[in-house]
Amino acid sequence: MTEHTAPARLNLRQDVALLTADIIDIFSVSGEEHRLADAVEHALRSIPQLELLRDGDSIIARTNLGRSERVILAGHLDTVPLPTTERSLGTVPSYWPSGAPGEGVLYGRGATDMKGGVAVQLALAAELFDGGAQPDKDVTFVFYDHEEVEAVKSGLGRLVRNHGHLLGGDFAILLEPTDGTVEGGCNGTIRFEATTVGEAAHSARAWMGSNAIHAAAPVLARLAAYAPRTVDVDGLEYRESLNAVKIQGGTAGNVIPDRCVVEINYRFAPDKSPDEAEQHVRELLEGFDVVRTDSAAGARPGLNDPAAASFVAAVGGVPKPKYGWTDVARFSELGIPAVNFGPGDALLAHKDNEHVDADAVRECLRALRSWLMP
Repeated sequence: MTEHTAPARLNLRQDVALLTADIIDIFSVSGEEHRLADAVEHALRSIPQLELLRDGDSIIARTNLGRSERVILAGHLDTVPLPTTERSLGTVPSYWPSGAPGEGVLYGRGATDMKGGVAVQLALAAELFDGGAQPDKDVTFVFYDHEEVEAVKSGLGRLVRNHGHLLGGDFAILLEPTDGTVEGGCNGTIRFEATTVGEAAHSARAWMGSNAIHAAAPVLARLAAYAPRTVDVDGLEYRESLNAVKIQGGTAGNVIPDRCVVEINYRFAPDKSPDEAEQHVRELLEGFDVVRTDSAAGARPGLNDPAAASFVAAVGGVPKPKYGWTDVARFSELGIPAVNFGPGDALLAHKDNEHVDADAVRECLRALRSWLMP
């Protein structure tokens, strides 16, 4: 990607759908969030009632009104890489098929995951004190980098380690796409590598070796036959999944492979810990060399907490489970009840036609505004 030298500027006072498009237009694939973080920081520094802290490409902006309740609104700045196929619409810059910016559907990388949510955060921050008004709760806005990559790089995780005292609160909302419906908790995620070992030989004399790729066939067969569970956790039903997601093996077209690695991802319900999830996978793949490479705990929905219940009552609708892993789990580890609530359909996240409806972004802003500033 060509490096940009001119600083980007965001107008937080424009229509929130147009703001979403402007945010999409600032390239921010994981690891290259710096320019967008600069723009967010510059825009927030124009709001004198907010206390700001920046750590790398993550930003915390807080009110300090002495309210009895503090809520956290959080969202990540990064996206997955841009589409590589021709005629993809979910790319950068953004695109309005209507030909009228602000009307209809907005296409672009991150439109769903989660530039619309970030735009809502920024618009809310700009409106909190309009006309002398004040929110009836203290608010902490969190914008962070490296969400779309391995957990060890997470900007939110870094903020927790370095500035955890600034992330206290009674309730947290992660503005991940939920189609404007409250989604409680999230599944956990854990990754493994299952390795099979053979003996290299010339493929013309295959009987002199042992094929490690063939030896991995039972691993794939067990995974293919596995029936994932649906688990009820605090009244919400979480669907699990266990899949091979990558396979590597072989060195040349005329060599019997002596090593094969199957990468496995298990999305598990929040009724179990990562260690319990690991034990489940090890039992399924008993007899194979399985190594855990990455994991992140899930989060129970916590919808019975008074703060969560009041939010659900305010925005309406019937809460649903979050099947994917999100950073509500990090807030849950801090003892803060958290839900997912944002514009856009999560099924469109990362797709080549990623898009969000302008009115969905506006409705999300309206719902949060009416809750924070009744």
